Amino acid sequence: MRGLQGKLALVTGAAGGIGRAICRRFVEEGVSVAGLDRDGAGLARLAGELGEEKLALFVADISDHAAVAEAVAGIVARRGRIDILVNNAGWDAPRQFLDTTPEFWTEVIAINLIGPLNLHHAVLPYMVRAEGGAVVNIASDAGRVGSSGEAVYSACKGGIIAFTKTLARECARHAIRLNAVCPGPTDTPLLRSFLDQGEYGQKLYDGLKRAIPLKRLGRPEDLPGIVAFLASDDAGFITGEVISVSGGLTMHG
Repeated sequence: MRGLQGKLALVTGAAGGIGRAICRRFVEEGVSVAGLDRDGAGLARLAGELGEEKLALFVADISDHAAVAEAVAGIVARRGRIDILVNNAGWDAPRQFLDTTPEFWTEVIAINLIGPLNLHHAVLPYMVRAEGGAVVNIASDAGRVGSSGEAVYSACKGGIIAFTKTLARECARHAIRLNAVCPGPTDTPLLRSFLDQGEYGQKLYDGLKRAIPLKRLGRPEDLPGIVAFLASDDAGFITGEVISVSGGLTMHG
């Protein structure tokens, strides 16, 4: 991809399946990566896979504004800038809405909505001063069309889509581009956790898998290509867009 060599990308949820795949692709493209996750052991494994010299790893809870600000300041102090932000971290558990509690809502919202807001709030001032940057927010097709058993998660991801579009308008004058990528059902620990939720989770899992026109679940490796493209100069005239990577599950005209 044009224009990625030598850039610095901050990737949240870097220790997870999709996060690791995104970090790996950026390293292949010559991008330096700052990986942020609350899973310190997972980050250590990532460093073992990709090489510590190519990564700067930070343990932080993205729902904690102060911790995010401190991590971002540390990245800029060590690397001088942040050119690319990928908000990838996320979490959910399959439950019908009427079976959930306010405590569950708070946890889902903190990770999937407040967390990305914290990252934008901490990173965008540096991009504004640099007069340029690219943000790729990993939303979900659940935020476009809904998803049974994921009401609060869907609300968060719909919010991320709207937030991305709004900031794309606000930040365009600073040559900062923001786009959202919406994975469909993808074979990650999050989706596999549905199988631990009894018969209801199994039905959701099987139904999602059957509904995909390409007849397979997504894989973490299906996402990094579009993320790298949207972060690159090849997408220099693309902002405020929402792109699904779902095997045709949510075709839009």
